[in-house]
Amino acid sequence: MEVGIWLVLGLAALPALGNFAGGLLADWLRPSKHTLNLALHASAGIILAVIAVEVMPQALPVAPAWLLALAFIGGGAAYLAMEAGVDRWQRSKPGGAGTGAWMVYVAVATDLIGDGLLIGAGSAVSGELALVLALGQLLADGPEGFAVVANFRDKGFGRVKRMLISASFALPVIGAALLAYFVLRGQGEVVKMAALVFVGGLFTLAAVEDMLREAHDSAGDSRWSAASLIAGFALFMIVSGSLD
Repeated sequence: MEVGIWLVLGLAALPALGNFAGGLLADWLRPSKHTLNLALHASAGIILAVIAVEVMPQALPVAPAWLLALAFIGGGAAYLAMEAGVDRWQRSKPGGAGTGAWMVYVAVATDLIGDGLLIGAGSAVSGELALVLALGQLLADGPEGFAVVANFRDKGFGRVKRMLISASFALPVIGAALLAYFVLRGQGEVVKMAALVFVGGLFTLAAVEDMLREAHDSAGDSRWSAASLIAGFALFMIVSGSLD
């Protein structure tokens, strides 16, 4: 499938749509914290499946294993650097009303930049790969949108303002996707695959350290939490296999 700019824009909009849908769910249905725990575990399972089922099998036959290992480590290091930056920003802010909600906003926006990079890098490889990656992020981003809107609701922000905040997440993901697409378009396959694995390393830490930590903070884990993680992994396998 030939990848054009409009396809990249459409695919990058999918994670933002999933995030916005999660925000709507939090605003209208107000699920329990236990439900959020289960959803976040499922999201982590989906992200791990994206890396294991799509990214690594595409990259390993193309690029040297040592290069991919370095790229994966580099992605993890980039995540740790972004997390340190967010932590410094959090510590610099006074503890006034709404500050905690904006901290969650910054963290989720950072994750969505990673979504965009993954989709943009995938688009530089093939439209089919980009579609599968975008669908995976669409499924995974709902709980993050839920967390943001729930936090702003608890801080007293009105519904219109909450929805505008939720819609603004389209900007980082689309911008990052376009950046990655234009930077990688025309590059060799080894470079493209190394870039994909780099973002894969970033997302592996995001799933394990960020999503699961947020799940643990929202409610205590149970056997259903573990089952949700496995179910999320299996769901993406089904989606990927169906599209293949």
